[in-house]
Amino acid sequence: MADNIFLEVVTPERNVVSERAQIVMAPGSLGEFGVLPGHTSFLTTLKDGVLKYRDEKGTERQVSVFGGFAEALPDKVTILAENAKEVDE
Repeated sequence: MADNIFLEVVTPERNVVSERAQIVMAPGSLGEFGVLPGHTSFLTTLKDGVLKYRDEKGTERQVSVFGGFAEALPDKVTILAENAKEVDE
């Protein structure tokens, strides 16, 4: 679907998130950043914080991330975190 991007959050131990999202907001080391479909490609380091995203249905979800890297592509965001866990609402 053109109006969504694929989000993948992985740690050395497991795959935490693997689903399509409308928007992704992540804690970059230089400040929080957001990625929408069609975003310019970039790489950045992450600081400890909360990654927020809106799934295909519009439900906001959160994942605590601890260090790592993010790669944004026009149709995909990959988060390679040292550790991550879904935040229970």
